[in-house]
Amino acid sequence: MNICIYGASSTALEPVYYAEAEKLGELLASAGHALVFGGGREGLMGAAARGVHKMGGKIIGIAPRFFDEPGILYEHCTEMIYTDTMRERKRLMEERSQATIVLPGGIGTYEEFFEMLTLKQLGRTDRAIVIVNTNGYYEPMHRLLEHTAQTHFMSHNCLELYNLVDTPQEALDYINSYVPQSGSIRRLSDYNK
Repeated sequence: MNICIYGASSTALEPVYYAEAEKLGELLASAGHALVFGGGREGLMGAAARGVHKMGGKIIGIAPRFFDEPGILYEHCTEMIYTDTMRERKRLMEERSQATIVLPGGIGTYEEFFEMLTLKQLGRTDRAIVIVNTNGYYEPMHRLLEHTAQTHFMSHNCLELYNLVDTPQEALDYINSYVPQSGSIRRLSDYNK
């Protein structure tokens, strides 16, 4: 299976974030999965790619052409696909993968996660979406989403469209056991539940 990973490109994080991202890459490759990612050399995306590379796995990088500068893109991709825009990049990352893992990240990662969650809510995708909550990073966002449901700005059913886990192994276990739900828009927009 091709698994898309979103995550930070920052080089200023605590070491535990890079270690867990690299471990995820190792586990992903060991299980026979391929990595689809934004092609970056640095940050958590680069760490995940290094983990996949270490285990001899397949790495599909997708990046806009303007990122093709020295030191920006990961040099050991099995396949590198260039796009003209960031929007095209996101579309191809979705099309070339069957599941999504969200690592800790900033506003770009949030945007990617929320777009996938919205597509799933609307019945446009039925892929597994799993968030790796390294060091408790995503607990505030998860509480915000619970609050959003409690105050009826979204259905409680939306909270079932993704899974929050603590470790890379739990993320892969979730994906490997995932059964698509094929939820309807009507069911997901029922705010009385």
